[in-house]
Amino acid sequence: MLAAERGAAANTLAAYRRDLLEAQGFLKARDVALASAQSSDLRAYLASLKDAGMSARTQARRLSCLRQFFHFLFAEQIRADDPSLGLDSPKAGRPLPKYLSERQVKALLDAAQEKAKDGPMGVRLWCLVELLYASGMRVSELVGLPWHAAARDQESLLISGKGGKERLVPLGAPARKALDAWRKERGDLLGRAESRWLFPGTGGKALDRQTFSIELKALAQTAGLSPAKVSPHVLRHSFASHLLAHGADLRAVQTLLGHADIATTQIYTHVLEDRLKNLVAKHHPLSKKPS
Repeated sequence: MLAAERGAAANTLAAYRRDLLEAQGFLKARDVALASAQSSDLRAYLASLKDAGMSARTQARRLSCLRQFFHFLFAEQIRADDPSLGLDSPKAGRPLPKYLSERQVKALLDAAQEKAKDGPMGVRLWCLVELLYASGMRVSELVGLPWHAAARDQESLLISGKGGKERLVPLGAPARKALDAWRKERGDLLGRAESRWLFPGTGGKALDRQTFSIELKALAQTAGLSPAKVSPHVLRHSFASHLLAHGADLRAVQTLLGHADIATTQIYTHVLEDRLKNLVAKHHPLSKKPS
């Protein structure tokens, strides 16, 4: 149903599968089948997650998965009741997104451009980092870009996001420069092999996220940054935070990130605090000193 009716992405389907299998494993030890679980069984499972020290956010995700599963069983008349009704969600404060300063991003981009001198793989890494910071793409969207997405010089990229939803993201001059350099080097990396992906990895398959993450952390170290603080998702957070800090509209950032709900984008409003303080100090009539 998730795949056929909702168009859920492969990563989403895999996450739901993992969560349901883990719940099934817990219940099996209690001689309870997942589809036959009662509210008391589900409460015991959720309590075990808390006792294991799992974060409230992860507990909430597991509960959401179970709720959707049992709602599906009820809607399809496989069960006459929904045992997940009435289960309390764990209280979770939303953590602030981790992001790099503009100076740190510049150091990373400078190191990536220097790395491009090492050959095709260096150029590929430079292009990946430039595109990620220029567009705010999810890493899965980035490594999953098809070749035709950038087969010619263009000022924007068409990105296929979650659920197959497409969005157009403009590219700045530095990103277009790196992309042009990669187009010229891509054939040398492939050799005689062929690939439908913009960023091919081993055997012409799409570059996997883990490989890119490892290369990015090594690049961070070269740039004098802590590898532990640099990841593809941190660059996505940096993209959004820096746009808002420079006056971008929250709705525009929502569109660029591919968020379905503005509430998801609102985690970035922490960066607006200083800008709003300056705005009030500069323009509010009561903030002006008497002459």
